[in-house]
Amino acid sequence: MDFVVEKNACSMYTCDVIYGNQGNNIPITAYLPIQHIGLDIWEVGIMYTLISQDNNVKSGEFRTVHGTIQTPVFMNVGTAAAIKGAVSTADLKEIGTQVQLSNTYHLHVRPGDEVIKKLGGLHKFMVWDRPILTDSGGFQVFSLAKLRKIREEGVYFNSHVDGRKIFMGPEESMRIQSNLASTIAMAFDECPPYPSDRSYMQESVDRTTRWLLRCKKELDRLNSLPDTINRHQMLFGINQGGTYKDIRIEHAKVISDMNLDGYAIGGLAVGESHEQMYYILEETVPYLPVDKPVYLMGVGTPANILEAVDRGVDFFDCVYPTRNGRHGHAYTGYGRMNLLNAKYELDDRPIEEGCMCPTCRTYSRAYIRHLLKAREMLGMRLVVLHNLYYYNHLMEEIRDAIRGKRYKQFKKKMLDNLNQYNDD
Repeated sequence: MDFVVEKNACSMYTCDVIYGNQGNNIPITAYLPIQHIGLDIWEVGIMYTLISQDNNVKSGEFRTVHGTIQTPVFMNVGTAAAIKGAVSTADLKEIGTQVQLSNTYHLHVRPGDEVIKKLGGLHKFMVWDRPILTDSGGFQVFSLAKLRKIREEGVYFNSHVDGRKIFMGPEESMRIQSNLASTIAMAFDECPPYPSDRSYMQESVDRTTRWLLRCKKELDRLNSLPDTINRHQMLFGINQGGTYKDIRIEHAKVISDMNLDGYAIGGLAVGESHEQMYYILEETVPYLPVDKPVYLMGVGTPANILEAVDRGVDFFDCVYPTRNGRHGHAYTGYGRMNLLNAKYELDDRPIEEGCMCPTCRTYSRAYIRHLLKAREMLGMRLVVLHNLYYYNHLMEEIRDAIRGKRYKQFKKKMLDNLNQYNDD
């Protein structure tokens, strides 16, 4: 896909505007004409194009100022602007990463969002020229249950690093994310604990709606300022409601009317069963716009992803491939392996035969097991690289299956295969 980028407006890392040639037949949903002396160019407007759909299952292209995202997509989690496991941004490109996710709260605490803005924004800071989504920090703030107080204006809490008092509300979260200059900003929401009683859940969801309106207003203001690094920062709203179907549905209807760039489903995978999660997705996703990305936050296992895609989700993130990888757990098309197990001591095969990741092309299970047992950093790095490649490649296969109208058969085969390994 060809784009014309105005060099005075863009750099490799902090692109103000990306343009499509007026006559190149790019299947973009809409164009917004702009004025620019001496150039016949169009600013890309509405960004999401549905490529293929079969009942709830969908695959699309999401165009952003930092590149086009093919969906369904798995976002690789780099909470503090780095993937844990000594994985560089050059590694991420090699293993097919489309989107990197970083966390507003952690970067605000250390090194500070103002520091990152002075250094040119998060893309330049971490040397990454593809899309970045920043979580609003809400989940981290609300997980500090003993250290925070919720008010209508926002949340007062103590830093987990040095104990200093911090206030974060919708406007503060948007300002931090604007300083970071991520591609996609997440709205600041309350993530209620599971389980929560109905009255508290309704009160919490109503507050999240009010906060979303404040987020939208503040981000519109920030995107209009001349010193904002990414003046085309997008905003995703977050659906909440726990396992209360009617609260979820009503909230989905309300936020859908706000015409945001995308929509997330939060507050799942926090203690409810998989069956409850799938049920809530089945009931809620149909009330979110089909022509916008739908993001299931913090999920999950390969099986979770396959089931959620079947229910209309096309954005995912999870720490499983990196966190479990650092502990020697490798994901494969046949299930999860524990490479610390003694049965791999003399196994000279790659983690997964046929896998083309940097790890499997070169190293054996036996060698990686030795590194992990010796607590060598290389062992963790190699498993994390494999896991992220596996997740990224799984999403490629999912996209191909959807666009080839064979997702139902693909999902069944994958779920059957995933049960073959049962390493503890």
